[in-house]
Amino acid sequence: MKSKYKGQLVFQYVDKISRQLLEKYREIIRDIARGKHGIYALYKDEKIYYVGLASNLRQRLRHHLRDRHMKTWNKFSIYLTTSSENLKDLESLFLRIFKPIGNNKVGKFLKAKNLKRSINAKIRELQVVERKTLMGEYIVGEHSKRCYQEQNSGGNKIAVLARYSKKKFRIRMIYKGKIYIAHVRKDGIISFDANSAAFIRLKGKLFKSPSGAGKALTERTCDGWRRWKYERSPGEWVLLDELRKK
Repeated sequence: MKSKYKGQLVFQYVDKISRQLLEKYREIIRDIARGKHGIYALYKDEKIYYVGLASNLRQRLRHHLRDRHMKTWNKFSIYLTTSSENLKDLESLFLRIFKPIGNNKVGKFLKAKNLKRSINAKIRELQVVERKTLMGEYIVGEHSKRCYQEQNSGGNKIAVLARYSKKKFRIRMIYKGKIYIAHVRKDGIISFDANSAAFIRLKGKLFKSPSGAGKALTERTCDGWRRWKYERSPGEWVLLDELRKK
């Protein structure tokens, strides 16, 4: 079946047919759904009431003719799938979108990551930048002396991030509401991404420290360790300062 319907998830379906068809002509549904898996939906007139998945749709629909749902629906749909691998996620997707009153549980995805926390973090980050920009502030503090030394360490042969960069990785900074991307090479040298908003101005320039790259970008004293972030895991951007804590 997989080879015949390659690239498909649903290979047969029927939408919103009368419950009476299942009651009067069971053999039709039996022949269509026997031994097949997929998603089904129960409706009260045009309003969806219940969503479920089953490895044997015929048996499950017959069960709903006499269980606690038997008086709550008069139409049904079935969607036969080529594989049962993603059925749970598909059912959860339907439950989250339609929120049927007959289902007691909210759909849970098996491995999907909820991005709400990441979005909240990005919103807070943008709000901090916006506030500091509106108030005319810039970051200075206990690390200013070290930042100054980093920014003016052009004679050093070893880049500051060399000990942390076993392979090339990206860093980013949000400044004045824009996201700037830079690359850290294996030797720790920093260069700006061609797609970054600062690329034209800083094209061809290399930096040996995050603070130096930050100063070139913001044109003011900058603690690069606490302004640049790296992607510790997919979608999770944390301060470079976390590298020094390992």
